[in-house]
Amino acid sequence: MVKDRSGAGDPVRTLELLWREPGRPVQAGRRGPRQGLSVDAVVRAATVLADEEGLAALTMRALAQRLGVTPMTVYTYVPGKAELLDLMLDDAYLHMERRPVDQGEPWQVHVTRIAEDNRDLMLRHPWIADLAVTRPPLGPGVIGKYEYELAAFDGIGLTDTEMDAALTHLLGFVHANALAAADDADHNSRQSQEDWWAVSAPLLERALDPDRYPLAGRVGTAVAGYHPGTIWTFGLQCVLDGLTHRLAARPEDTP
Repeated sequence: MVKDRSGAGDPVRTLELLWREPGRPVQAGRRGPRQGLSVDAVVRAATVLADEEGLAALTMRALAQRLGVTPMTVYTYVPGKAELLDLMLDDAYLHMERRPVDQGEPWQVHVTRIAEDNRDLMLRHPWIADLAVTRPPLGPGVIGKYEYELAAFDGIGLTDTEMDAALTHLLGFVHANALAAADDADHNSRQSQEDWWAVSAPLLERALDPDRYPLAGRVGTAVAGYHPGTIWTFGLQCVLDGLTHRLAARPEDTP
């Protein structure tokens, strides 16, 4: 199965759509625009569809049905699904909460806020975590989000290249956590962790040899299931501690 990814469409056409002037209709084909429909309306409908049913359910035909038009009408606004995904992602980033930065706060607070904002965004739009973003759409949403996030690392002692690397490392942790949280939510919709563990634990106790698996038995019993909140807090603190240690260990004259 081919994974959905950003940056897979026509780069010229995608950039034209991403940076279109607000309120100005931009068409992908020769046909005239349908009254009451716009690129923004198509993107919003596609986002709702992906939020509700996932990226696998997002096809141009399904989107057309939701909009009450023919698939060919949708193509007059967006060339294809590849370009549509770029527009959806950029639009989601454009509307991500951007809390003001208090210069008097420690940088760790700012970085934590960036992590929380991205986690909240992925919880609202779970399909973002399923989308490969090795080539992000370079629209106003992506660029604005990047500017906002880099501000959390600016002036703390990192070079420009390290600032980008630190942000990428942080977002990688958030992405992995969001994927695990989404998978946990999907399982919980069918059977809660408590119910699953109540059924599994007695069977595991009878089957598990404590002499062969002493650590797995001890730690597994202590954990007793998957706890997203604990994993999030511990993992984020590890990211912050690692960056703090790196900054403290470098020579003072490092540019």
